[in-house]
Amino acid sequence: MKLGARIFLCYIVIFAVCFYYPVDWMLTNLRTRYLEGVEDPLVDQANILATLVETQLEKDAFRPEHLADVFQRVYQRRLDTRIYDLEKTGIDQWIYITDRKGRVIFDSHDQDTVGEDYSNWRDVRLTLDGRYGARTTRSDPEDLTSSVLYVAAPIRVNGEIAGVLTVAKPTVNINSFLKTAKPRIVAVGSLAAAAAVVFSLVASFWITRPIRRLTAYADDIRAGRRVELPPLDRSEIGAMGQAFEKMRIALEGREYIEQYVQTLTHELKSPLSAIRGAAELLGEKMEAQQRKLFLDNITNEAARIQDLVDRMLELAALESRSILPAVEPVSLNTLVKTVLESKQPLVSKRNLTVALHLEAETVVPGDAFLLHQAVSNLLQNAIDFSPEGGIVTVTMAVGNEQTHLSIADEGPGIPDYAEAKVFEKFFSLQRPGTGKKSTGLGLNLVKEVAKLHGGEITLANRPGQSGVQAKLTLEAISKNGF
Repeated sequence: MKLGARIFLCYIVIFAVCFYYPVDWMLTNLRTRYLEGVEDPLVDQANILATLVETQLEKDAFRPEHLADVFQRVYQRRLDTRIYDLEKTGIDQWIYITDRKGRVIFDSHDQDTVGEDYSNWRDVRLTLDGRYGARTTRSDPEDLTSSVLYVAAPIRVNGEIAGVLTVAKPTVNINSFLKTAKPRIVAVGSLAAAAAVVFSLVASFWITRPIRRLTAYADDIRAGRRVELPPLDRSEIGAMGQAFEKMRIALEGREYIEQYVQTLTHELKSPLSAIRGAAELLGEKMEAQQRKLFLDNITNEAARIQDLVDRMLELAALESRSILPAVEPVSLNTLVKTVLESKQPLVSKRNLTVALHLEAETVVPGDAFLLHQAVSNLLQNAIDFSPEGGIVTVTMAVGNEQTHLSIADEGPGIPDYAEAKVFEKFFSLQRPGTGKKSTGLGLNLVKEVAKLHGGEITLANRPGQSGVQAKLTLEAISKNGF
């Protein structure tokens, strides 16, 4: 399982555990919280009414029938009240009063209960004992929603408890509030859970983004592409990326030195051996013409060594770059024509014809000097391998946001055994006209230039005809501007 998926799943599990308990607790205890909110004002009402009755009893003015008339008028009142989502049309609260023995002396809800013994009811019993008395009883034992909340207050006369006044309130309205509140709580909880999932996904993506960048960077390095270390954060991942970069530089430097020492040593053996042999022979007596021949050989081999060293220095400087230090708009049309002008003496000497097929003004971002070197090497190869009086075709095509520059000759083509080696360092084929080989670094330099510009170079035999076609592809082109 990928790290991002693991982080995402961990977030989901954590949020599920943390969300489930409080939401479940809230839904489970919501009814109790509503009952608490209702019980508090009932306590106040019970004590207020008990005090009123106390006052009447002390004056011997308490008349149950008068209180019954009051409540009859109360129950006849029609209300037009909206409490949030609850529409209240009538008063559903009632009271009953008991004497000091717990017998009912007044009931606003049902006068038939007068005389009944309520001394065993919890609200009455506890209040007569001087404690807080309250109870919840179902009017229908089979109906969970028929609960009635009873809250009692003592009636004191001359400091003694003379009776109990109980206020009763059905919980029907509470059930209505719960019916409305629970779906809202579930909806809010679901919305919060969905938001948690989205934020978890974003967080896992944000956390793993530098890891994905570092992985892509490692893949590019393994594939031989020249890329910069991507921007990472300042966390341990950023420090790990810097460590990778330092390790890459160290390993590449070591491999680079070993490879170049081996290849340079190998390539220098042949000209050095020729120079040494010629120098030894010059110590002997010989004719002037033969001496001149050996001296020319030493000069030629020394020039070959110089050319080899210069080319290797150019290539080493090029390979040490991971990106282009400066990018500027380069006109390929102008660049190709400039290269052709510089090669014109060689073209004339070989009696060659250059067929030029260019697009409209095409501009690419890059390094003009490096692109000039790359095109110059390709054109030089085409000239070297073209037969006397042959045709070199230079074609430019633009499409799919890429520029394709092709240079084709009519030479002998690439032998089968050499097709996979043409871009290797120091590999070179004999020129048809002279039988000599080049340093074998030109095409490798072109390959490095193409990489630095985000493009590629291919070299293949022309299908159906003699000769080789080199195709340089550059990305991010634009016409008539940059």
